[in-house]
Amino acid sequence: MSNVTIPTPVLFPSVSVGDSLPELAVDVTPTTVVLGALASRDWRPMHHDYKFATERNGVQDIFLNTPNQAAWFERFITDWTGPKGRLGRMKFRMKTSVFPGDRMVLSGTVTAVDTDDTGCGWASIDVALTVGETVASTCEVRVAVPVDENDNPWSRTGDRWKP
Repeated sequence: MSNVTIPTPVLFPSVSVGDSLPELAVDVTPTTVVLGALASRDWRPMHHDYKFATERNGVQDIFLNTPNQAAWFERFITDWTGPKGRLGRMKFRMKTSVFPGDRMVLSGTVTAVDTDDTGCGWASIDVALTVGETVASTCEVRVAVPVDENDNPWSRTGDRWKP
């Protein structure tokens, strides 16, 4: 039997400005870094070769690449929304590197909620990825959230989908 708890999917009427999302804490390992780079087909050696990263790039270790961090932001948001949440857009800024041995913590706050002219419910969220006391990256997200149990933003196409 697993100890994994599947969160209840979020519905738009329950989302309010100022809501905090449940934090996601991840202990970064070399495997976390390397598999993320491989998954995004980023063969650059600073994401898998310690000697290259430290001697050629002058950093302390191999580090997460950009698509890997994007994937962690996406997971953080969709863990909160449930399977029907649909990312509309995401913009993030990397301020410092994330290395093996770091514990990255993702946290977020709802900054806006609105319904578009097609009836799609939207939440805007500011997300921070911190390592210790340092904000390593920030992210602004706009995500479609089901307005009721029968709504599925993934079924919206054409003029009904305006991220």
